[in-house]
Amino acid sequence: MRPGLPRLAVFSLLLAPLPLLSVQLRAQEAPTPDASPVSNAPDTTPVLDESSTVLHVQTNLVSLYFTAYGKNNEPIDGLKKDDCTLYEDRVAQTTKSFEQVKDLPLTLGVLLDTSGSQTKVLPLEQQTGTAFLKRILTPKDEAFLISFDVNVDLLADYTNNAAELESAMNKAQINVGGGFGGGGIPGLGQGPVDTPNPRGTLLYDAVYLAAHDKMHQETGRKVLILLTDGEDEGSQEDLNGALEAAQKSNVLIYVILIADRAGYLGTGQIYTGDSVMRKLTEDTGGRVIDVGNNGRKLEDAFAQIEDELRTQYLASYTPLDPSHDGSFRLINIKCNGVSKIQTRKGYYAVAAGSGE
Repeated sequence: MRPGLPRLAVFSLLLAPLPLLSVQLRAQEAPTPDASPVSNAPDTTPVLDESSTVLHVQTNLVSLYFTAYGKNNEPIDGLKKDDCTLYEDRVAQTTKSFEQVKDLPLTLGVLLDTSGSQTKVLPLEQQTGTAFLKRILTPKDEAFLISFDVNVDLLADYTNNAAELESAMNKAQINVGGGFGGGGIPGLGQGPVDTPNPRGTLLYDAVYLAAHDKMHQETGRKVLILLTDGEDEGSQEDLNGALEAAQKSNVLIYVILIADRAGYLGTGQIYTGDSVMRKLTEDTGGRVIDVGNNGRKLEDAFAQIEDELRTQYLASYTPLDPSHDGSFRLINIKCNGVSKIQTRKGYYAVAAGSGE
């Protein structure tokens, strides 16, 4: 936990009778003014005016991170403000700020699939996931860990202590609940909760809760990394609900798709997780990295994410349309000499403090 006055929050029930447990969580304080925040529109985060060194508030500021790639899919460094144009609903906007960022504070959530389908790959996820956290976390960063299966459980709250996260990660166990084997991880001391489908995988509910309950009030860069095969079963939220929560909280989502496809074929099931996860990631500015169940590919996936998170651009603008009508505004950015831009697709124009 970073120094300062902590904000206390409650990890609320999603929708009764969803078997999520009510636990008390602490959220990190906002970054210092010299850290460029990324936020929902409108943004009331204090911003430092370097010309006069006066702290003031910019309202209705839309900020977005993006990664630029060349024709050979290599990241591009050295872009300047005049190289790029921001668009909202196809209308060019005036760019307020533009910078390449490498070491801004990072708020990171790792969501670990502990459903029965991950039995063979969970140890690999734990090993490579903890190595990644040890490399990427700095004293300015904080991370939390959530597991999801028939329950959604907070395994580790905000911390920049990689050892604490490693301990929590290694305690995760496969939980299929309802006596179907796998041991069943106790849900924060209360044990597995009966569900209509004891083989459920509450992936969408986990994303919703991580984005809405854990990250909505945070500022700075906010990233969720999911280690999963992408299959949801039993969530009360659907894909659109999970995606909307992430967009309203300005959370970038990566999915490391790690799937035992042979296991699906062996039970006569059809695997569809990859296409659904591409929608979830691409609309929030992230992407899917498919590693199958290959350990080397999994290590490479974490290395790619690490590199992208440390070499991004941050651009911001004040929309020409200042209304807070709750509509979804499309965002696009075009840069000279760039073949591909990876960024979120848009934002919801909701008023500050609306709770959206």
